[in-house]
Amino acid sequence: MIYEIALLPIHIEQANAFKHAFAEVAPLLCRAKGYAGHMLAQGIEAPEVFNLIVQWESLEDHTPGFEASEDHRVFMLRLEEFFADEPTVYHIEGAGIG
Repeated sequence: MIYEIALLPIHIEQANAFKHAFAEVAPLLCRAKGYAGHMLAQGIEAPEVFNLIVQWESLEDHTPGFEASEDHRVFMLRLEEFFADEPTVYHIEGAGIG
């Protein structure tokens, strides 16, 4: 399994609107090839940074897969207005918890 970890810095005053917008576009992520689950969590020490962790079957399912898709374009287009800065994205490899 591959985990995509995205640090999403948002305008803190728009946190609730961001959560709502994410819920609206989450189905685009969930239907991607190789998608195996995700978690969106707001930071405690840095509440202006949301952490998105997506589990993928392979790195190729995320990139170039989902990242090159029209669904990703729409997904990002809906969320980009909330970003205070560019998201940071990286990947790790590991087994699932449990």
